[in-house]
Amino acid sequence: MALRHFGAAAAVALTVGMSASPAWAVTEIQWWHAMTGANNDVIVKLATDFNASQADYKVIPTYKGNYPDTMNAGIAAFRAGNAPHIMQVFEVGTATMMAATGAVKPVYKLMAEAGEKFDPKIYLPAITGYYSTSKGEMLSFPFNSSSTVMWVNLDELKKANVEIPKTWPETFEAAKKLKAAGHDTCGFSGSWVTWVNLEQLSAWHNVPLASKANGLDGFDTVLEFNGPLQVKHLETLVELQKTKTYDYAGRTNTGEGRFTSGECPIYLTSSAFFGNVKAQAKFNFTAVPMPYYPDVKGAPQNSIIGGASLWVMGGKPAAEYKGVAKFLTFLSDTDRQVYIHKASGYLPITKAAYAKAKADGFYKDQPYLETPLLELTNKEPTENSRGLRLGNMVQLRDVWSEEIEQALAGKKTAKQALDAAVERGNTMLRQFEKTAVK
Repeated sequence: MALRHFGAAAAVALTVGMSASPAWAVTEIQWWHAMTGANNDVIVKLATDFNASQADYKVIPTYKGNYPDTMNAGIAAFRAGNAPHIMQVFEVGTATMMAATGAVKPVYKLMAEAGEKFDPKIYLPAITGYYSTSKGEMLSFPFNSSSTVMWVNLDELKKANVEIPKTWPETFEAAKKLKAAGHDTCGFSGSWVTWVNLEQLSAWHNVPLASKANGLDGFDTVLEFNGPLQVKHLETLVELQKTKTYDYAGRTNTGEGRFTSGECPIYLTSSAFFGNVKAQAKFNFTAVPMPYYPDVKGAPQNSIIGGASLWVMGGKPAAEYKGVAKFLTFLSDTDRQVYIHKASGYLPITKAAYAKAKADGFYKDQPYLETPLLELTNKEPTENSRGLRLGNMVQLRDVWSEEIEQALAGKKTAKQALDAAVERGNTMLRQFEKTAVK
């Protein structure tokens, strides 16, 4: 009995000593993110699993609002001297993060300094290209990636005796037939009007959105999306809008319910729409690649990504960066990437995870979950399809949307609208360049 009591007392003393001594303290890693619902659950599980896998570090995830809110909160926190270690930033915030001098720690430097094994070549190039320098140096860590796909209501297409379209002309014809078959308010539509009809359209057809590899090779980029392809596409949408064969559904994704409700039988939006479609659609559906114009040489090329990456914030001690680096290594694990892919519908970021999901037969029953991967890997990315990196991208999209809306409302021609969008956008880019280039 005496021996047993001594053992218990020693254990208590040891526990108290450990908690009181800074040498045994667990290093906390703050992770700010913008995920809600089921995707928030995925983030919590990743942090919990990492914390259970070792005893030195504790990742603490915190929801900070939507993407713009999270990025703004992180930058403000950095200026106040209390930034998180890791911040989830949507892809269009990349240029803004790069220009925040001293505010970020590039991932390739972090991993090298922490001594973590790190090979950019294991990641899917269409994903990493967005977050890397022209030399292939990864600035942030890809996390939740998606792409644009065309969601199709198979039941409604069957009723109207319409084949799943592959090209834009076929899509326009299919929408006319669907409208004649009873879809009076919407033959087809889409969300994220500039992402789908300017950014993805340009990459998918290997034409530039802007100079300098769409801004990836320098902040002195100039917008170029008022060319023949983009003008022809917008002209067609304007014409079809008059009869609601095409019907505009807004600047963001607020119109996605028009697909799940059955109103719009063809709908272009993010592959990340999968969770809502699966939960809400009362019909057979699939997702197929974006349409293309067959008269454009080499089309389709490859799509570009949406989603977000993880940025490591600057000004932290080396000991804390070591924990961040270990967490990024943890996230890169093949089985963990497959889990994220299956649980969220977002894309696996490594070649090995994609191969394993395929080998496991994951796409046999859900082929539409492979569609964005097939788009991203359709061809080796070019300067026109690696991605885009434009400053003040959130504000740029608003300006582009305003001009597209002017054309759809018949207040400007398609050419006038895109010319104005380019001119106004270039003014904003020059303002950004002045603040970004030191």
